[in-house]
Amino acid sequence: MTRVLIFGASGFIGGHARAALESDPRVTEVICPGRATFDLLDGEPDALAAILREVAPDAVVNCVGALTGSAAQLVTANTLVAAKLLEATVAAVPQARLVRLGSAGEYGPVPDRVSVTEEEPAQPVGAYGVSHLAGTRLFQLAGESGQADAVSLRVFNPIGPGMSEENLLGRAAARIRGALADGAPEITLGPLSAYRDFVDVRDLAALIVAVVLAPELRHRVFNAGSGRAITAREAVELLASTAGYRGRIREAGTGPQRSMAVNWIRADVSRADHELGWSPVRDLATSIKDIWAAGETR
Repeated sequence: MTRVLIFGASGFIGGHARAALESDPRVTEVICPGRATFDLLDGEPDALAAILREVAPDAVVNCVGALTGSAAQLVTANTLVAAKLLEATVAAVPQARLVRLGSAGEYGPVPDRVSVTEEEPAQPVGAYGVSHLAGTRLFQLAGESGQADAVSLRVFNPIGPGMSEENLLGRAAARIRGALADGAPEITLGPLSAYRDFVDVRDLAALIVAVVLAPELRHRVFNAGSGRAITAREAVELLASTAGYRGRIREAGTGPQRSMAVNWIRADVSRADHELGWSPVRDLATSIKDIWAAGETR
């Protein structure tokens, strides 16, 4: 039986991860310290180690991170937090499995029409990808050397109920909802021509559970994607159709810096399948239907 400490349980991914862990009978307790208890961004490793000693978890899951911000802010949230967790875990609960969420942004540009494996050379194109790659490498080195039982999940484009406007489909849903309310004939988003791998957040949560509970890990990095790629425009059009919106979807401006140089990406998820018995089970239509329904109930 397993006790799990999860940071970021109030967030989009963290909330679904918490629910998946709490519903698994092999997990005896899920502890969720809020920022009032300990702030991962600003807290000291010694204070974090004291919390870990007190809780004595079998696994620690970190769902805290940043999508946007300055290079310094991204490095603080995605790299320094990883280093802090490693230091505190090694000092306080060295036997605990330590899981962090990385990003497909670590890969940078990859060949068109090819599914990217975890062995693909990582060449991020901006501070976001660099900050996550550094965190992943710290975990990978610690895990491979036996310093810590650490593992990173390279998360592709997570979607699902409760997603925020920081992500494309969350932003599109908010604008479609506003357009329907106002009778607006069009909405405007950034460029939508790039191919993306959209993974349902509930499938991602199931992978987090699988990683937490696996008796042993042969690898220290796993892709968390759907294994499918479609254009962002196709995804937005499916959302508009689901919502019953028939207005124009206009593209203008530039996309997020973290991904605008990457025109194509699709995950190879065979490592997680072979080693953990995990594969995504929700299709895009289901995810999008649930995104829209979740907004309707607010």
